[in-house]
Amino acid sequence: MAIWVKLPGYSGLVLLFLFLGPLLKAQAGKIRYSVPEETEEGFFVGNIAKDLGLQPQELAERGVRIVSRGRTQLFALSTGSGSLVTVGRIDREELCAQSLRCLVSFNILVEDKMKLFPVEVEIIDINDNTPQFQLEEVEFKMNELTAPGTRIPLPFGQDLDVGINSLQSYQLSSNPHFSLDVQQGADGSQPPEMVLQSPLDREEEAVHHLLLTASDGGSPVLSGTLRIRVQVVDANDNPPAFTQAQYHVSVPENVPPGTRLLTVKATDPDEGANGEVTYSFHNTDQRVAQIFQLDSYTGEISNKEPLDFEEYKMYPMEIQAQDGAGLMSRTKVMIKVLDVNDNAPEVTITSVTTAVPENFPPATIIALISVHDQDSGDNGHTMCSIPGNLPFKLERLDDSYYRLVTEGTLDRELTSRYNITVTATDQGTPTLSTEMSISLQVTDINDNPPAFSQESYSTYIAENNPRGASIFSVTAHDSDSDENAQVTYSLAEDTIQGAPLSSYVSINADTGVLYAMRSFDYEQFRDLQLRVTAHDSGDPPLSSNASLSIFLLDQNDNAPQILYPTLPTDGSTGVELAPRSAEPGYLVTKVVAVDRDSGQNAWLSYRLLKASEPGLFAVGLHTGEVRTARALLDRDALKQSLVVAVQDHGQPPLSATVTLTVAVADSIPDVLADLGNLEPSADPDDSSLTLYLVVAVAAVSCVFLAFVIVLLALRLRRWHMSRLLQASGGGLEGLPASHFVGVDRVQAFLQTYSHEVSLTAGSRKSHLIFPQPNYADTLISQESYEKKDFLSAPQSLLEDKKEIFSQVNFL
Repeated sequence: MAIWVKLPGYSGLVLLFLFLGPLLKAQAGKIRYSVPEETEEGFFVGNIAKDLGLQPQELAERGVRIVSRGRTQLFALSTGSGSLVTVGRIDREELCAQSLRCLVSFNILVEDKMKLFPVEVEIIDINDNTPQFQLEEVEFKMNELTAPGTRIPLPFGQDLDVGINSLQSYQLSSNPHFSLDVQQGADGSQPPEMVLQSPLDREEEAVHHLLLTASDGGSPVLSGTLRIRVQVVDANDNPPAFTQAQYHVSVPENVPPGTRLLTVKATDPDEGANGEVTYSFHNTDQRVAQIFQLDSYTGEISNKEPLDFEEYKMYPMEIQAQDGAGLMSRTKVMIKVLDVNDNAPEVTITSVTTAVPENFPPATIIALISVHDQDSGDNGHTMCSIPGNLPFKLERLDDSYYRLVTEGTLDRELTSRYNITVTATDQGTPTLSTEMSISLQVTDINDNPPAFSQESYSTYIAENNPRGASIFSVTAHDSDSDENAQVTYSLAEDTIQGAPLSSYVSINADTGVLYAMRSFDYEQFRDLQLRVTAHDSGDPPLSSNASLSIFLLDQNDNAPQILYPTLPTDGSTGVELAPRSAEPGYLVTKVVAVDRDSGQNAWLSYRLLKASEPGLFAVGLHTGEVRTARALLDRDALKQSLVVAVQDHGQPPLSATVTLTVAVADSIPDVLADLGNLEPSADPDDSSLTLYLVVAVAAVSCVFLAFVIVLLALRLRRWHMSRLLQASGGGLEGLPASHFVGVDRVQAFLQTYSHEVSLTAGSRKSHLIFPQPNYADTLISQESYEKKDFLSAPQSLLEDKKEIFSQVNFL
């Protein structure tokens, strides 16, 4: 007859959920769902987008993703529908074993806001596990003298399901000698016991076979069976007795496999086989039997595998002692596993930014960091840190999460890349730590203008440089990078002597090399002042300026220029007068010259290159004064020809020459008379020259007289000039002798009328020039001589000229 036993605490069979829908519960800031186990992949768990207040399409746009730690990903986000779905089959018993509630916790990260939303999903048990016994068959030996009412503990049945789906009842096959009883234990367990109902008789039946069935409360009901074999033996009146009702031992989790942990001891006062005791596990979890080993003869318990505090903190087990006659006794053993600091903290970078611009403000989030330590107590307490010399800091969000933020302003020019080492350390002994490096690139912005090495530059170049020659180079450095550091050069617009600066100097925009666009002339300008601008290619572009002074160096490219005496335009040679009574050192004339160069190139020296009468005249080396070197003698020729050379001190030196003709006479009439008294030369060439001179003088006189007559006729027509014509008078003979003083290489006249008589004695030609009155503060240059109008001479001088020319014509 089948015996049904109903476990206490249940009033009846409870139906399993016909439909397990998603359950959302917002408590303490968590999003809660529930889902049955063993569902197919893609099973709908909940509308996560709705619960986060987002639209489904925003999940991908805002970087919403699941952040979990330490286990296989069980759920996924469906970006199309905004739902939370299962990734694959979920086995509640694999996840949570016998826990009444199986909760899977993870976080939802909204990456653009760096916010975490905790989610908790409860895995609902279904009846997918059959109750099972650890053994398929168990054998008991019972003495035939065993009194009725004796209770024989039976092995537990195990059902991995929980709640109504767990093991609910036991049923023992019908037997006249045995019955089944289930009672509530002190620890809440409900062990099945077989109760002897009537005495046994070995001679009547030596072996009894029974079947124990364990059933759960699921729908449909699942069950498992255990075969029981009861062997009736002869009488044995003393069962084994353990020395302790319970054994307790604490062992660290790092004990090596094979370590003896505990020894149980039971004694039996019987003799022979009835006193031989053997030990075995009874009603022990299958996992415990895999980890621990029991010596059936000595009662030593050792570990076959390493212990792990993080997996099991306590291992309860029941040890059974049985003598040779089949009498048994049991004891409980509790092995407590002590935590040791054998797990370093786990650091997970949940979200990280790999590049930030250098103008990011402080408190910008760089990374979200998760830290977890599987140890417990102080061994599991962690602290997270970064080096203190970095412009970053860690902010703690909760026990497990930190965020890395900027603490100050970043500067790419100081540091372009940071390798941030995040160190997580527990508080165990010894401490364990884990390091993880975050590489952060600081991107450039255009915050540095190009910088010249100097605010101003100067250079010297020689004049007459070739066109297109490189004359200088400037360089500006920009501490930015890429486009922001690409520097181009330009010159500020300016004009030089009315011409644009670009016609003188240009600059290569890429290299900063300056080129001369023309050949420079020191005599035109002596320096150039430029402003060079350096621009970068950033947005907006930045620039800086530097000044450049270019100084020209003079070269000896200008020969001396003789200002006095000036050469007549008709090709004749001017004549200077020297009285016969002149003493040695008498100033005959002065050669005046200038040089457009400067410095040493403009230092002039004078020397007498050639003279018709050597030793008669001398030239001042630095003054150019022509003086008599000795007294004039009667035997000295009337006409003296001198060639004076003017030379500068440049390298190579340049020079110019002038030919002077000095007439020895006390006055102009004497000069003319002396020229008339000169006897013809015996040389035919000299006679021919004299004839040409006379003809030339006569022709010039005629032309001059005709010009004077025309001029007088024009003057008479102008009535307002009549008084000027009447007032004109005087003669050339009353004019004092000319005096010449050299002032800065320019001939000046001292408050007198100056006259210049140029005679060529050899050709009998004469050249007379009557300039205007000049004063000591008036400088006469070569240009002024060329521009003076002969008609500007006073009328009185014109009349005197008529007399003089008439005398010349007479000759």
